[in-house]
Amino acid sequence: MPDNFLEYALELKKKNEPFAMAIVVRREAPSSGKAGDKAVINKFGEMLGWVGGGCVQGIVIKEAEDAMKSGKPRTVKIGRSILPLKQDGVKEYEMTCQSEGTVEIFIEPVMPQPHLVVLGKSAIAKSLVKLAHAAGYRITGVAEGANLQTYEKVDELITQISLANVKTTPGSFIVVATQGEQDEKALEEALKKANTYVGFVASRKKMAFLANYLADAGIDKNTIATIKSPAGIDISAKSPEEVAISILAEMIQVQHSTPHLGSFERFDESKAETGTSPQYYINPVCGIPVDINNPMHIIDYKGGKVYFCCDGCKVKFEADPEKYMKKEKNTT
Repeated sequence: MPDNFLEYALELKKKNEPFAMAIVVRREAPSSGKAGDKAVINKFGEMLGWVGGGCVQGIVIKEAEDAMKSGKPRTVKIGRSILPLKQDGVKEYEMTCQSEGTVEIFIEPVMPQPHLVVLGKSAIAKSLVKLAHAAGYRITGVAEGANLQTYEKVDELITQISLANVKTTPGSFIVVATQGEQDEKALEEALKKANTYVGFVASRKKMAFLANYLADAGIDKNTIATIKSPAGIDISAKSPEEVAISILAEMIQVQHSTPHLGSFERFDESKAETGTSPQYYINPVCGIPVDINNPMHIIDYKGGKVYFCCDGCKVKFEADPEKYMKKEKNTT
């Protein structure tokens, strides 16, 4: 495996960016991709490596996008095969526009570590940081006057109750465990972020009091209602460690029951580093995804555009366009 392939994957992982790895696992000649060929596809749809040319590359990039959206790996078979039986769990593309030959490619998404922001330096806050680190979370610790000894291990340390410089995604988890030290300010900061989970370590009575305070401060009542308080699953927890376990269990439950948590969005062409991110149209003849930024052929049809991956598909379409346009609705 080339060094630059490994270095690029490591670079993306350090940046906490989603990416997908593709590897050719089987080949039936003739095909340009060979068993063991590999590629990395970043969140902009840019590929480093080689798994095959032409339509193969477009299919792999499109399937990599879908893999990053779902967080699930998949195997893709491209081309005609001497093995006609359908295989469970394998998505097939029959490339009618090329010579006989097949490649099977395994595509695995590599998603960023889940992110947890803990506000406060209470015993529960410290216990939650310790447990979440062991569970593989990337952690931001936030506390007034915090130092490197405040928490056992955090990836980012903020020494004041402010999330202005903390980069979060909708999938980040925020837990306010200030327990009497600037609770109001900590909750206001947490609610400024559009997150799936905001937990507050407090009694129901205290949460009700602070809910009124937040409403008086101009925060929308529907937003306030999203706060999970008391934070954590009810396991009759007593000690700080037990409370931290209950909170972590609730986070894990939310993480696995809420698809994707915004960890990956559709390829953003405005942010692509080396060009324009792909936008896909399904070729009505062969079902192959075609990047509309770089199609082989375009035909105007009934006020719209139809995109093709090769000459053969274009010719077949021109011979009987109604046949193919009725077959399925195209999407980009």
